[in-house]
Amino acid sequence: MNQIVHQLTADTAGELGLGSELEFELAGVERPLAFGQQFTDVKSDKDAMIKVAHGTTTLAFKFREGVLVATDSRATRGNIIASQTVKKVIEINDRLLGTMAGGAADCAFWGRVLGMECRLYELRNRKRISVAAASKILANVVYRYKGSGLSMGMMVAGWDERGPGLYYVDSDARRLENDLFSVGSGSTFAYGVLDAHYRYDMSVDEAKDLARKAIYHATHRDAYSGGIVRMYWIHKDGWVAYPLEDVGELYYKFHPEVPLTNAADSPLTLASA
Repeated sequence: MNQIVHQLTADTAGELGLGSELEFELAGVERPLAFGQQFTDVKSDKDAMIKVAHGTTTLAFKFREGVLVATDSRATRGNIIASQTVKKVIEINDRLLGTMAGGAADCAFWGRVLGMECRLYELRNRKRISVAAASKILANVVYRYKGSGLSMGMMVAGWDERGPGLYYVDSDARRLENDLFSVGSGSTFAYGVLDAHYRYDMSVDEAKDLARKAIYHATHRDAYSGGIVRMYWIHKDGWVAYPLEDVGELYYKFHPEVPLTNAADSPLTLASA
């Protein structure tokens, strides 16, 4: 990491260096990218020596009061739950947040690089970086490693002079802007809740309830998502982090107790009789 900091801050022309000079040592072969691709798999089910396992649920949406960001906290290694307390929200600065989905190491590292780039921008220009510019920097940096085995799907959310901003950037250097995103293995379940109840004119409490409900249902149906719900609200004066909520306790809120019936009277039993 010290080498990265040196590359970002090298003084070559009387000014701080740009992150465009960021480089890594690659395999000593003629075509390092092709060499790495034959051993790494991040998308398909092929048998590879290096197979990146990933699963999560992250979401963010814009509404009239700003941007609401919510994530789960489970990290998995294949079929093993490695952690239930991963912080998947990256606090870039006091008005900018990023989310992590994909390979934890890739997201954490490039999130830190993005944080350094945003801070360098502030030092050079003496003003905060916009959400659009921050997401563009991230897309430009990872583009240089497109196809090399990175596994990353990040959202960049914040508030700038234009108001609330929300972008999605992945390891293929795709960069999209929208009012609503959900990323991760549980996103299909989260989208079902979001598409049914999302409105731009929601209050803060309504936005929190929607995000909480979407994350919970994703963790309930997706084995690779779980742990706790972590929520942030970004507004014109910065972001606010809310208390953590255990998805296990949310089960009793969204699934009220149903009285048990006699198994012999169930529809399946009667149909098979």
